[in-house]
Amino acid sequence: MSTAAQTKFTPGGAYEIARPQGRCASCAKDIGSDQKFVAALIDAPGGFQRADLCQECWPRYDRKAVLAFWQTLMPRPEQKKKLFVDDNILCELFERLADATEPAKINFRFVLGLILMRKRLLIYDSTRAEADRELWTVRMKGSEHTLDLLNPRLDEQQVKDVSQQLSEILQQEL
Repeated sequence: MSTAAQTKFTPGGAYEIARPQGRCASCAKDIGSDQKFVAALIDAPGGFQRADLCQECWPRYDRKAVLAFWQTLMPRPEQKKKLFVDDNILCELFERLADATEPAKINFRFVLGLILMRKRLLIYDSTRAEADRELWTVRMKGSEHTLDLLNPRLDEQQVKDVSQQLSEILQQEL
């Protein structure tokens, strides 16, 4: 039985990624405050899912559906939010979502791409139109390999929803 935290799909097309649950998704052992664990973002049939794994279970965990993972400390309930996902993980997640076809994942990737551009990790090269779609040609800093980034033409509410989703992924109670 999995104890991975389920995500919720909201009307705006965003996913709400769960906070650390304090329990290993594999063995169900409690993960106490300030204990090291691995948090994984999983591409599950129902959408993104977060799984927290204790140090003992992570080496044996099936990683086929894992999009990204990071090692962190279980937060104390009273501590404030702090950014905890590094730039390499964000870049890897952006590249892994290149073949996404679901609208929520396309929206997520687009806003993530904008964040990476702001951080100067993703370089915009050009724009082209294909049928009724607008595609941006981008590349990772230091690379000549180009990637397509579909502009889903998000409205203000969709940008807000995806930004909230990213905020929940990028921050934790530390």
